[in-house]
Amino acid sequence: MACITSYLAGFLCSQDVYKRMTPILYVREPATALQARQKLAWYLTCSVKHKFFARFFTPCHSFSLVSTDALALVAKRAPPEGWSYQGCYIDNLTGRVLANRQPNSATNTVESCIAKCIQLGYKVAGMEFGSECYCDNAINNGGALASADTECSVACPGNTAQKCGAANRLSIYSNGPLVEQGPVAAQKTGLPGSWQYQGCITEGVGRKVWKYQIINQNTNTATACLSQCQRFGFQAAGLEYGAECYCGDDVDRAAAGSTAAPESDCGVRCSGDSQYLCGGGNRLSWYLWKGTPLYVWNYASGTAAGRYEMLIGGVVVPLLTTSGVNGKYTFVEKYGTGPPNSTGAYELDVSQTGNPALAWRTMHVKTDVFCSAGLTLPDKVGRQINIGGWSGTSTFGIRLYWPDGSPGVAGTNDWQENVNELSLQKGRWYPSAMILTNGSILVVGGETGSNGPPQPSLEVLPRPPGAGVYTAEWLLRTDPNNLYPFLAILPSGGIFVAYYNEARILDERTFDTIKTLPNIPGSVNNPGAGRTYPLEGTAMILPQYAPFGAPLGILICGGSTTGAAIAVDNCVSTTPESGAPQWTLERMPSQRVMTCMTALPDGTYMIVNGAKQGVAGFGLAEDPNFNAVLYDPSKPVNQRMTVMANTTIARLYHSEAILMQDGRVMISGSDPQDGKNPEEYRVEVFVPPYLLSGRARPSFTIANRNWAYAASISITVSLPGGGPARVSLMGAESSTHGNTMGQRTLFPAVSCAGNTCTITAPPSPRVAPLGWYQLFLLDGPTPSVSTWIRLGGDPAELGNWPNFPDFSKPGL
Repeated sequence: MACITSYLAGFLCSQDVYKRMTPILYVREPATALQARQKLAWYLTCSVKHKFFARFFTPCHSFSLVSTDALALVAKRAPPEGWSYQGCYIDNLTGRVLANRQPNSATNTVESCIAKCIQLGYKVAGMEFGSECYCDNAINNGGALASADTECSVACPGNTAQKCGAANRLSIYSNGPLVEQGPVAAQKTGLPGSWQYQGCITEGVGRKVWKYQIINQNTNTATACLSQCQRFGFQAAGLEYGAECYCGDDVDRAAAGSTAAPESDCGVRCSGDSQYLCGGGNRLSWYLWKGTPLYVWNYASGTAAGRYEMLIGGVVVPLLTTSGVNGKYTFVEKYGTGPPNSTGAYELDVSQTGNPALAWRTMHVKTDVFCSAGLTLPDKVGRQINIGGWSGTSTFGIRLYWPDGSPGVAGTNDWQENVNELSLQKGRWYPSAMILTNGSILVVGGETGSNGPPQPSLEVLPRPPGAGVYTAEWLLRTDPNNLYPFLAILPSGGIFVAYYNEARILDERTFDTIKTLPNIPGSVNNPGAGRTYPLEGTAMILPQYAPFGAPLGILICGGSTTGAAIAVDNCVSTTPESGAPQWTLERMPSQRVMTCMTALPDGTYMIVNGAKQGVAGFGLAEDPNFNAVLYDPSKPVNQRMTVMANTTIARLYHSEAILMQDGRVMISGSDPQDGKNPEEYRVEVFVPPYLLSGRARPSFTIANRNWAYAASISITVSLPGGGPARVSLMGAESSTHGNTMGQRTLFPAVSCAGNTCTITAPPSPRVAPLGWYQLFLLDGPTPSVSTWIRLGGDPAELGNWPNFPDFSKPGL
């Protein structure tokens, strides 16, 4: 019987079907296999509506290419109006035939997959291996029909009467003509920034060329991949197998043994833009950044690199160190870390380092201070407070020490504690603490103790009459990755808090959230990387300069990821008080977790300690980071880091770093319990280059060490270098787990006439929180030895607290 004419087809079948199918289906000449299958699809659609037509219609001779088995398979499919079956296609010969994979579904059907593709704006849908659904607008990567339709033999899990492809076989449907994409190439124009295509290269020998992998199953393009690498400071990138993006440095390519490959090897279309190619199987489309370098790391040498020096052999592996206003340094440790007879607390007099027996004074705590918080109080003697602990009653513990003695003169005071008289409302392990603008103490977060449930609350000390705790949803939601949150008083009002990968501003009275910041960027391939324990990074408040009108800056460096525990290789900074604060990314010279950072009196920061892989905790990190890095915020972004000297001592979990009065950085501790690195008793110092220049130190004398806000303070100075004089105020610090509680760096206004200089004190407790500061005089880059001063008094009357006979109180 002769082929039916298009006129008769239009008469018998609905006009909408006819109009859509006529351009493809009605071909008198011998048809290709694809055309034949398309004709068959139209015939079956039409025959359902017009049974009499099916009875009399004889397909054209080209239909002989389609088996009767195919008729049976296709007849079970019922695509939406306008969609038709196009055949069983071979997938993955040179890449995905359809680029945009949807989530697997245990209820996948022909109709549900097509519906997903329609919703996403695609005209082609394919089902594979039962539960898989793919979408696109064309057949890609040389997709070809299988030799028989029966090769698509796996039943759809949501309708076993239908077939949903098979292994590397796609049952393909389309809305309109099925388009096969012609030859394409890697994207070479319209690239972001200064990226340039370099060619197709092989993967590494026994390893990946670049370790940072990003899988964009449906959205991978050169533009998206290169933009992400650029944002995180990587100047080399590769795209592989359509959906994979890699970021790194070009030196990694040669180190991995990668070589040039034929362009034809990079033949897989990009999952996010099928007009371009994105590598192939074990082949990378390789790009390099050719513009101004995205970062500049300086490499210091000689005295400009600073140096590590041994200070003294230790008697304790501290988990928290504090600089005392008596010129000494207190160390506290968890039970069971040191020798069996350890008392858990010691004080170091650095003027006696030549005689360890005199340098170390044994002190005592009554409960376990493991992972507690510490501060120096604004009372008139600068008492130290230690808050929380490991388990049981120690988690409620509040311990106080009144520093006494002086360099070379032993003190006699000890830690005082009585949990039955003075305790927290809630037990806390890994809390943070800060001094509020009214002089009270804010305690934030933690867990109930010993790997217990979260303690998602805030409380104030001394406890206001009738006050309870403030429950924070954001602490509950982000447990356990929010411990030891970073805190800061903001000059415009409010409390900045950073925890896990989030940040917000709290009202300083109600503790309600008044602003939520954008999430903190993580790693280039993991936005969920965190910055607080156990994904432990470190944070600092950036310098503040008179007249103190600029928004406060916050700097956070290092951290790690959940799961694979990949240490973070960047710092981020922001100004929370800005109208629309954003995070600025700066790549670090190496990865760091469990790192420490110390503010220096010249406005720079030392980044030390930590590991290059893992998370905080016992035995959970490896590859110690022995290198020190100097961060200078006065330099342009991405040019602020200088690689400094190395140590030979691994400083891992429970290591600390604090500023000393002579401008050096005291580095102590390490309790990895990893079977590789020892518990570390030795105490080192890092000597910054400003002390190695050979310049004589400036010096000063001061009579008034108790400052009011905005007061004018006179000092008498000696400036061997001729000045001009600068002064800095460095907040009293307690260092633990990358969190330096009490840190602040301020440069108040100073004017000089002869050898008399007048300092204008900061204006308010929001600009400079109440408490004790080291006052340094700077002559060029060189600092003096500091003198402790107190700013703002004791408005909360902590000097009279706690009102129990077994606690010593200095009064007001």
